[in-house]
Amino acid sequence: MTKRALITGVTGQDGAYLAKFLLDKGYTVYGFVARRSSDTRWRLRELGIENDIIYLDGDLADACSVQRAVITSKPDELYNLGAQSFVGSSWDQPVTTGIVDGIAVTHLLEALRQFSPHTRFYQASTSEMFGLIQAAHQDENTPFYPRSPYGVAKVYGHWITINYRESFAMHASSGILFNHESPLRGIEFVTRKVTDAVARIKLGKQQKLHLGNIDAKRDWGFAGDYVEAMWLMLQQEQADDYVIATGVTTTVRDMCKLAFEHVGLHHEDHVVVDPKFFRPAEVDILLGNPAKAQRVLNWQPKTSLKELITMMVDADLRRVTKE
Repeated sequence: MTKRALITGVTGQDGAYLAKFLLDKGYTVYGFVARRSSDTRWRLRELGIENDIIYLDGDLADACSVQRAVITSKPDELYNLGAQSFVGSSWDQPVTTGIVDGIAVTHLLEALRQFSPHTRFYQASTSEMFGLIQAAHQDENTPFYPRSPYGVAKVYGHWITINYRESFAMHASSGILFNHESPLRGIEFVTRKVTDAVARIKLGKQQKLHLGNIDAKRDWGFAGDYVEAMWLMLQQEQADDYVIATGVTTTVRDMCKLAFEHVGLHHEDHVVVDPKFFRPAEVDILLGNPAKAQRVLNWQPKTSLKELITMMVDADLRRVTKE
């Protein structure tokens, strides 16, 4: 029988790549969609799958619509990728972030417990939970010390997933994903902000790129690689939690250098450090240890940072040229 998957956040970067991955495997894919903006499906269009998904209206903050989506889709697998996912905005919207990224996870788990206990559940946890790092390499046993309302809310979502797994024997796993990017990344995220600016500067439409802490270090991978790890978690006999990362950390400065060098420019000539982009509490470095995922899931990242940034710059050059 064809497997059925329900994806919250299906119109986001990860949701789009995961939907395509599952469709290619023959799944019937349901997408849980909040109607808040005029065009939320551009990523699905770019991947050529907009018309291959069954859309269900709802909102993660509304428990009734979550229950209705579970009852309607009867999913074998539910992937919770829906979130207020921009760290910077979480200081401006701390309550909304807490509800959507934290409490709403309970809505999903409770809906499964009551109406579809056989469904396997994936929770999108995040490296931002580590925050003020307590170990040089962060793995599944590293203590959390979140440094933003986003990170705090995600810690709740992570632990409530573990709680339901242990309390009700549910197949509920969390992927602690480190930064993962792609040409489908939102423009508010630093990698895409950089690659879009590089394209505009190269084409003479912009002169400078204003950034905050360019000495912050992140472990960046390709979102298309990471969604495979999500799927692999739900194929295991036992549910568990996994760090998904490349094991390599790079400064924002060096990421900028890669992007500008790809189009024959020097980042020093265009990058401006602007204090208004500094966060109230900064996460200075994140570096994941994906050894468990490599050992248990047999998962490896396939795309280097240079390949990723090149892919993103080329996509933005095409977009800006069309403008």
